[in-house]
Amino acid sequence: MTNQNNLRILVTVSPDELKAFITLYDCHDNKKITREEILEALHNQNVTYGIKEDVLNFCCQNPVYNEAFCIAEGIPAQNGKNGSVVFHFNTTVDKKPTILDDGRINYRELNLIQTVKKDQLLCSLVPPVAGTQGMTVRGKVLPAVNGKPAILPRGKNVYISEDGQKLYASTDGEVEYLDNAKVSVYTIHEVPADVDNSTGNINFIGNVIIKGNVLSGFSVEAGGNIEVYGVVEGATIKAGGNIILRRGMQGMGKGTLIAGGDIVARYIEYCTVEAQGNIQAEAIMHSNVKCGNKLELTGRKGLLVGGTCKVGNIIVAKVIGSHMATFTDIEVGTDPTIRERFKQNKEELAKSESDMKKAEQAISLLKKLESAGGLTPEKQEILTKSIRTKIYLSSRIEELKREITVLEEKLQQEINGKVRSLNVIYPGVKVTIGTCVMYVKENLQYCTLYRDGADIRVGAIDK
Repeated sequence: MTNQNNLRILVTVSPDELKAFITLYDCHDNKKITREEILEALHNQNVTYGIKEDVLNFCCQNPVYNEAFCIAEGIPAQNGKNGSVVFHFNTTVDKKPTILDDGRINYRELNLIQTVKKDQLLCSLVPPVAGTQGMTVRGKVLPAVNGKPAILPRGKNVYISEDGQKLYASTDGEVEYLDNAKVSVYTIHEVPADVDNSTGNINFIGNVIIKGNVLSGFSVEAGGNIEVYGVVEGATIKAGGNIILRRGMQGMGKGTLIAGGDIVARYIEYCTVEAQGNIQAEAIMHSNVKCGNKLELTGRKGLLVGGTCKVGNIIVAKVIGSHMATFTDIEVGTDPTIRERFKQNKEELAKSESDMKKAEQAISLLKKLESAGGLTPEKQEILTKSIRTKIYLSSRIEELKREITVLEEKLQQEINGKVRSLNVIYPGVKVTIGTCVMYVKENLQYCTLYRDGADIRVGAIDK
């Protein structure tokens, strides 16, 4: 690290080798330090890059002793920057209705659908920035990491430009950024009036907007979202995404709502309701409800009364039950879809194992005929099909057993469901959290019901 010229020059190099320092010492011999001596001292320490001529000249002409000066400086490596995707539409649309100052929910200005036109620019790529290599004062190259290119999130009904840098809509419709992975455009089917005899049932791959009512006996199915401006009667509404009822549904005991996402409605009466996500309404009465995450009853009434209600996480309502002790059966803590899948898989497994035995019996019988030389071409074809069936069923049985094991583990996990009342829970309400059951015998006000070991406790509203 040092060079000794009668102890006149000391050269040190920083640990990262990006800087070299020189210190001059006065030996009181009136001998001037020359440029050649300094360069020799630098050379002895292998300092060859980034030498500062101004510092070198200063040390020769106006030497300052016993003080270190930076005489050489390298260049640090600069890593590159990854490319990125620029979205030319809003990817963070708020899909929750706003609550007005008087407690009512504003169902008129939901603005959940973001439409685009054919050939509209959706995304573009920002290219990556290459890294810049560095150099130490000893002439050693410091490598740099180049930025990685981004990938366009191509989904359905979109196309990429010829240069591969832009993503466009290939049709008019609603743009969605699904699971932060793909940009797709879903075409919208709009019904200007009622769904009735003039329209027939509706089955559409994209989103559906109905400006009127959906009359009893009709069905509306969509791969995306369904939005109804009017009233839904005893009809069937199925959506792969969200269902938004700006007014509500009077199901008359035969209405059905099924959503792969959330359901938002003003009121729901005498219906069967299923949502994999959340359900939000002002009132749900005498209905069979299944909700994967959260059931929230807000607005003026905030009422849940009658029927059965199975919710994966939490129920929040102002009033649960009624002063007439209407029986209301609610269950929280386990996603109802998991229970159903578990039941369906068990039934399918039993049937598959039964079919497997039948196939094995057929194969055994036909093999005996084959060994006896009595197998006709028709029976040979049956044997071939039976063997294929056995192979398929064997694979399917193993798959079902694996899935049943996973579902069993989920069902046995700790139950953390809650029921929160912002006003009152009336007698006549049955609450189930996991395997714990509670029958409400007296009015419970401003409280949260939660599981504590083998019991259901009544706690503070913010529990």
